[in-house]
Amino acid sequence: MNLSDFEITTYSGLYLSRDAHPKFGKKYIARFQHDKKRYVKVLGYTSRDKLSDKSASDLMQKFKDSIIAKTENKIIIQEKKLPVKDNEDLIKLKEENDFFKSILGNYQKLKPEVLAEGIQKIHDLDALKKYQIELIKLQNFLEKENKRMIILFEGRDASGKGGAIRRITRYMNNKHYRIVALGKPDDTQRNQWFLQRYIEHFPTGGEIVLFDRSWYNRAMVEPIFGFCTPEEHEIFMEDVVNFEQDLVRQGMVLIKLYFSVSKEEQKRRFDRRIEDPLRQWKFSEVDMQAQDLWDEFSEKKYEMLRRTTSRSAPWHIVRSDDKHKARLEAMKIILNSVDYDGRNYSLDFEPNEEINISVQKELLQMRKSKDY
Repeated sequence: MNLSDFEITTYSGLYLSRDAHPKFGKKYIARFQHDKKRYVKVLGYTSRDKLSDKSASDLMQKFKDSIIAKTENKIIIQEKKLPVKDNEDLIKLKEENDFFKSILGNYQKLKPEVLAEGIQKIHDLDALKKYQIELIKLQNFLEKENKRMIILFEGRDASGKGGAIRRITRYMNNKHYRIVALGKPDDTQRNQWFLQRYIEHFPTGGEIVLFDRSWYNRAMVEPIFGFCTPEEHEIFMEDVVNFEQDLVRQGMVLIKLYFSVSKEEQKRRFDRRIEDPLRQWKFSEVDMQAQDLWDEFSEKKYEMLRRTTSRSAPWHIVRSDDKHKARLEAMKIILNSVDYDGRNYSLDFEPNEEINISVQKELLQMRKSKDY
């Protein structure tokens, strides 16, 4: 490399080529001396790397810092007279430490538990992405075949339904799915057939509808809070299985997910909602009574699962104390419901039997304890 081909910039040690490459533009190099040794490095090009004197100078400084750091490491090692392997380990440890510091920034200001939670979320989100790709394939298949899908998300308050829905739909084409979360029925709806207001939101061909709570409000919430009569509750329990069987017989893909959270974990999540200003909006008057009415909800849950699961529309129980594992299992259940094109068989689609629980196992557990 002939230095006469370069001109010095306003930054000491930074040089720019006199001639420009027809495609890459002019070339920046760093040239400096440290500890009686001379270092030269090509930093990049003006066009290809979009470098300016300032950005090239920043790169040069990083290069200088790395050289100085390595020199200092060698001095420390020589002073301590460490064995060769220990020398290599120390250098590697120093490099890793510098790397993580550059990523984490001023991490000392963060609480250790907040930092740990943030890092874990990165790992969790990365683990879900392969399955989120499969969900896009599933969505494309439903559109191509003009099939309809309904996914019901049921469970106690703070069981993780909303978070699961957000992860499932994160990368989906929003033109072909809808999230439905109905509020209290108005006067007109109260005088209609109970299922009518849900049917109005059913999918058309090629569409997925995700119900954040569904017609199963009548199986648990409504009878406990007196929003329906015992007779209305019983009529629903007798009719809903036939209603769902008709849907499936007419080509609807119906998936029923029940997120099963423990009493202890629900309380922990409620306490967090109360204490965290960013989550306080999630806490409602109904939530305040959820712990006090735990046994009543358990009784209605047991009856609902026992009477409304069927071969054509079974319940899938997802233990949701671990949110990440619950979301992953929910994705697997959805993906296993349809034999879509282009499935990546290298992925693990087998259920985690500690999280994805059969109805029979859940009912057996509930006969022993009402914790779920």
